Amino acid sequence: MKILYNLFFFLALSVQLYAQKSIIDPAIKTTKVVMDDFMDQRFGMFIHWGPVALRGTEIGWSRGVTVPTAEYDNLYKEFNPVLFDADKWAKTAKDAGMKYITITSKHHDGFCLWPTAYSTYNIMNSPYKKDIIAELANACKKYDMKFCIYFTVLDWHDPNYPMHISTAKEQDPKADMNKFVLTMKNQLTEIISKYHPYMLWFDGNWESPWKNEYGVDIYTLLKKLDPNVIISNRLGANDKHTELSPAIIGDFATPEQKIGELNMNIPWETCMTIADQWSWKPNDKMKTLKQCIQTIAKTAGGNGNLLFNVGPMLDGRIEERQITRLKEMGDWLKVYGESIYGTKGGPFKPNEIFAATRKGNKLYLHVFERKTADLILPSLSGARIKKAYFIKGGQIKYTQKRKWAITIQLPKVLPDSINSVIVLELDTNAEKLPVQS
Repeated sequence: MKILYNLFFFLALSVQLYAQKSIIDPAIKTTKVVMDDFMDQRFGMFIHWGPVALRGTEIGWSRGVTVPTAEYDNLYKEFNPVLFDADKWAKTAKDAGMKYITITSKHHDGFCLWPTAYSTYNIMNSPYKKDIIAELANACKKYDMKFCIYFTVLDWHDPNYPMHISTAKEQDPKADMNKFVLTMKNQLTEIISKYHPYMLWFDGNWESPWKNEYGVDIYTLLKKLDPNVIISNRLGANDKHTELSPAIIGDFATPEQKIGELNMNIPWETCMTIADQWSWKPNDKMKTLKQCIQTIAKTAGGNGNLLFNVGPMLDGRIEERQITRLKEMGDWLKVYGESIYGTKGGPFKPNEIFAATRKGNKLYLHVFERKTADLILPSLSGARIKKAYFIKGGQIKYTQKRKWAITIQLPKVLPDSINSVIVLELDTNAEKLPVQS
């Protein structure tokens, strides 16, 4: 009986210790004040870039698939982006109305865009020989942009990581995960101490060699280095990118290539490409201005941020057509930005006709098209409309009938063919309204 008791005690203790290793200490989690500031930004630029731009194939994923591994791994010897201009990149983001920039310091192919002391596979051993990350960090300071860094968990190039290609089925028995994790810690310590990123966007956390306790260990280290650094939810061992819970390591959810669902309980950020591919591809199909503007409106309407990706070309320039599209988004935001930045999503779920955001006593309706003369909204749970008008436009007629359901009378021609924003000034705080099902 005593043996059974001791065995039960040992198992219970083991489970408790394992749970402690697999979950972040709540005392070191990023604070609500910091996360609220992040969510107020609403719009950022994602940049996927590296030597793979010489081939125009997808970063990381094309290694050993569409580009032979040996060829891919030697592209850095040709990588000389002499037209890279960090100032122009940052200004492009600023003119687009973006508030932060996130760049791939190291993607799954293992190439580092900064002069790390822990791998020779880095920018200083290319013909270019300049610290891309430092130059962009400085440009972001100049334009008052928050600087963020993408860093992969998996690394198919590193011999100590057990998987060496995206299609690998077996682990390399010569690999050493302890050495690999130590390299990660050293490189992340470099990144925090040299570049002081506002946010770290982790990725590549779904392969079997990666364990949750590694993620806990690294999150804990990062919080010792900088208690306020924000961390994406792709650091623990999982592929549940749209979720956030105590068991998932990170500060915000990361739906990819789709707009997240309306969620007032957890912070989230949709990452999406301006074209089809993450890294540069010749003649890649680019999203229309309508798609771009309605995407940011629906994302904000769901209470999320939009991280919108560009892939610079092999010479370091962002394609002019992409710059033009981003500038068009920025022009729209100059007029309608109050309905995006610093808002909360809801209380209505975004759809193909409209999305809603709110701030203080103002409820913003983003109307995408005029299907009928009247836009019918559910009741606002006791809130009364005091005034209704278009941003930069005239007042509009409305009615609140019994139970206070709302009818907005739309003009025959909306003032903006892509997204006309109506302001409803209420007699109460719009942010307190419950979400409508």
